[in-house]
Amino acid sequence: MVKTKISITINEKTLQGIDSIIDNVYIRNRSQAIEHLAKNALGENKSAIILLGGSEDNLKISRNEYRPTAATKNSTLIELGIRKLRENGFKTIFIVARHNLLTRLFEMLKDGSDYGVKITYIEEKHSYGTADSIKLLKGRINTNFLVVYGDIIFNKISIDELWNDHVKQSAIATIMLTTSSQPSEKGTVRVEGNKVLTFTQKPKKSDIYLVFSPIFVAEPQIFEYSGNSLEFNVFPQLAEKGLLNGHLSSEKEIHIHSKKDLEKLK
Repeated sequence: MVKTKISITINEKTLQGIDSIIDNVYIRNRSQAIEHLAKNALGENKSAIILLGGSEDNLKISRNEYRPTAATKNSTLIELGIRKLRENGFKTIFIVARHNLLTRLFEMLKDGSDYGVKITYIEEKHSYGTADSIKLLKGRINTNFLVVYGDIIFNKISIDELWNDHVKQSAIATIMLTTSSQPSEKGTVRVEGNKVLTFTQKPKKSDIYLVFSPIFVAEPQIFEYSGNSLEFNVFPQLAEKGLLNGHLSSEKEIHIHSKKDLEKLK
């Protein structure tokens, strides 16, 4: 690709923000930093990961049916998710799952062309948590990306608002936040403005009702952080370093864990 040399005038504070994303690994200089931010702002090369790793038995709602392939009205959970992502400009989609579920999804979705996207299937042979699952994408994604857990319906969530919020801030990840009356079952956060100060997964007791909704945007640098679990390891590390932001959503995702959850939708 031919590149053009330009000269620009920019204020000192903005320049400091640009310099702050230079990590000498993925982004090595100001030119790469400016190009990275411009591409993100323009929505070029938007990629999303649908996370369905872990035990396949845990992702079943019946003996022969998985949560993401479960029918709801005239569609399935996975198809609803892909259409929502496509509407928001995500044309490159990676699905992480184990063999049997991945096979079922491929039979249903093929290469994604019928949905206006390109789907790449990533087989997870084993993992000890969500961080292990997304690290399978290391080297395949070189710009910021969206992650959504594959057993939820998120049609009412404003993905664009989350994405744009992340692009404007300096953080390794920006997580969607909602409220919950049962915070001990979620990842709870303390925030100051957009900055997440602490992230605690499933605390025994909590008087904080602001929780992690399983959708977030991240930079590829997140692959470098240690720990098997995003919720137990990576997010707490990022919060401690001041590198985790939160985006409060007025709408909530819908979790599908059983046939009863599907019946409620109907």
